Amino acid sequence: MNSTTQAVPGRPQSLYSGAAGLTLLHAVRERVGVGDTEAMRACAESMFRMPIMAGPEGFGLYEGAPAVAYVLTFTDTPSAGRLLSVLDGHVRRITASRLEGARARLESGRTAKTAEFDLISGLTGLGVYHLRQGNAAELYGILSYLVQLCEPITIGGRRLPGWWSIGEAGTAWPADGHGNFGLAHGITGPLALLSTSTLHGYTVAGQKRAITRIGQWMDDWKSGNGYSARWPEWIDLREQRHGSTGRTGPKRPSWCYGTPGIARALQLAGRALGDTVLRKQAEQALAGCLLDPQQLSLLTDASLCHGWSGLIQAARRAAEDEQDGQLPVLLPRLRSGLTTYLKEHGPPARPTLMEGTAGLDLIQLEDLKCTTQETRWDLCLLLSG
Repeated sequence: MNSTTQAVPGRPQSLYSGAAGLTLLHAVRERVGVGDTEAMRACAESMFRMPIMAGPEGFGLYEGAPAVAYVLTFTDTPSAGRLLSVLDGHVRRITASRLEGARARLESGRTAKTAEFDLISGLTGLGVYHLRQGNAAELYGILSYLVQLCEPITIGGRRLPGWWSIGEAGTAWPADGHGNFGLAHGITGPLALLSTSTLHGYTVAGQKRAITRIGQWMDDWKSGNGYSARWPEWIDLREQRHGSTGRTGPKRPSWCYGTPGIARALQLAGRALGDTVLRKQAEQALAGCLLDPQQLSLLTDASLCHGWSGLIQAARRAAEDEQDGQLPVLLPRLRSGLTTYLKEHGPPARPTLMEGTAGLDLIQLEDLKCTTQETRWDLCLLLSG
């Protein structure tokens, strides 16, 4: 395993690309008995070298107080517990502020931005933290908001999904909006949170209807069936109007936007609804992806976000829940693929969680089979179920 302890400059409280993500690695190692206390201390000091960002304007799960608080849920020292208690209050206030803004936006009839609702920056990510902590009131508030987000909207006489997002000027997104399918930034993040929360006993009125509505949208935009099923990363207004997209070729099999993340979210949805057909379809889509050399050849790094590590972790969690046994037998092939890639290209250059060696180390730690339900760190990826 890579033992990088290098402090990450620039963004100490970033779970994605800063010291918070590296501290998560060492916290999980400590919990499963293979930790390095000095490395853990060095990373934590780097994470705390600046005042913790906790303003009411709010951050998502991957930055500031929510990111640090999430990491601290994996530690069990008295001092960490005291700090977590303080940060938990900040995250609750951030959540309340962001929910207030989202509800005001809904009432105004304006369309959402993905950063309002997504996993990385939005309320879905904050819901992950509250699910981990068992903060029922805050989680119920977020689930109710996501249910409302899933109600169709009408813009310019056109009926659109409630999560249709109008990009800001100067961004790469279409000016007339897009529908985003990704687990990191699109509607499958809310789908995974709604489904995972259901499986943990947290439900609000309309929750299963919202899960079904997202699942139907995913089915409407799926190209191919069974083992050849795949989804676009996003669609624009023209494609929404015509009900089809020309972008049906193989996509990079990544956690963030690819079949692995989407299929895992749909598998969780099938479990939450008790829908064996949806569950089976998701598992077949993932198996087809894992067996397709053309798709696997599109992986260009070993990272969690868009590389081999994210693919393996999504497949691992899906295999744990699969009943037919086809996915578990594919895992050794994936590990071999990662090993070959690392021999040819080396590990990621950075020590970060989502695009660096910390994420790679965590999925290799999973291979030791020493993690438990309490140390399922990948709830932040909405893979753990």
